[in-house]
Amino acid sequence: MVDKNGYPHYMLKEIFEQPRALEDTITPRISLADGRVRLAGEVRIREEELRGLRRVNIVASGTSRHAGMVGQYMFQELAHLPVDVDYASEFENRNPLIGRSEVTIVITQSGETADTTGAQREAKAKGSRTIAISNVVGSTIAREADGVVYTHAGPEISIASTKAFTAQMAVLFLLAAYLAQVREELVGEELRHWLQELLALPQKAAALLRCSDQCRRLAGEFFQSEDFLFLGRAIHYPIAMDGALKLKEVSYIHAEGYPAGETKHGPNALVDERLPVVMIATCDRSDAGSKLRYEKSLANIRGFKEQSARVIALATEGDAEVPRLADHTIFIPVAPELLSPILEIIPLQLFAYYVAVARGLDVDRPRNLVKSVRD
Repeated sequence: MVDKNGYPHYMLKEIFEQPRALEDTITPRISLADGRVRLAGEVRIREEELRGLRRVNIVASGTSRHAGMVGQYMFQELAHLPVDVDYASEFENRNPLIGRSEVTIVITQSGETADTTGAQREAKAKGSRTIAISNVVGSTIAREADGVVYTHAGPEISIASTKAFTAQMAVLFLLAAYLAQVREELVGEELRHWLQELLALPQKAAALLRCSDQCRRLAGEFFQSEDFLFLGRAIHYPIAMDGALKLKEVSYIHAEGYPAGETKHGPNALVDERLPVVMIATCDRSDAGSKLRYEKSLANIRGFKEQSARVIALATEGDAEVPRLADHTIFIPVAPELLSPILEIIPLQLFAYYVAVARGLDVDRPRNLVKSVRD
């Protein structure tokens, strides 16, 4: 096993390894000299085929599926392609109507997840090209794909995925930008701008890790809670889901990730002083849609406070409004909305870790869970 390097648990070590994992995953694939993404040798699908694509399918399980949900927004925004995201375990059950002129992206940290390899074979049998995203070189999913883009996150020992998740989202952005580049949806300075923003992420992630002590203090306040509600809009909703999943996995606290706009359709009945609410309320000030979603999130927080809820909010650095409304605010470095999820998950990982530690649990080996699900 890889040494813990002085950390009490692998999970904490792997959370703190994320800046390096992002750097190793992103930097070798970008050439700023000519403003290009370099993935042709890994994707191994002719550019003529990529230019003729009509749809992208993303199939994965657990945390990897949450990465795929983030990727859906990236592909649709940058490459202007429709995207479907499926649970790997449900993919075959719905007789997916896929085929030629489509690419199916399968995501799994281990490269051996049985449901995901089964979905990959189903997609290939129907004529779809497949691209694998894996953290393990030579894994089953990588060997059987038409192309494989590895996350260079290094060994992930803790069962709860952290650095592999952020690296997967980075790879999905690279793939989306590469497709946009090949299809000439992104060119010149616009493409170069996005690549510069992507290259800035490792440094921002390193700065964000300084919120570790704040997350530990919050865990000390909330570790006895038995339920949590995590909320986010649009591309932030999958991060709410993964924040809830991390808390469930390692602390055994019931937590639910939900679209913020859906709370009035049922979950609002649960909100009271006993239910902590985690709201992702970041804002990309350069994006009109993001500003509108931000205003709606502020309205949500006001409503939850009227119902006596305790609110933990993620807000963009420099925001003055969210701290006036929420009980606790964790600040996220400024980033474009398509990239902010890669940063937003980090404090939620830290919070889940410290809650589990406060409850005296085996953080790296949660009960009933294994790292690679083979059946």
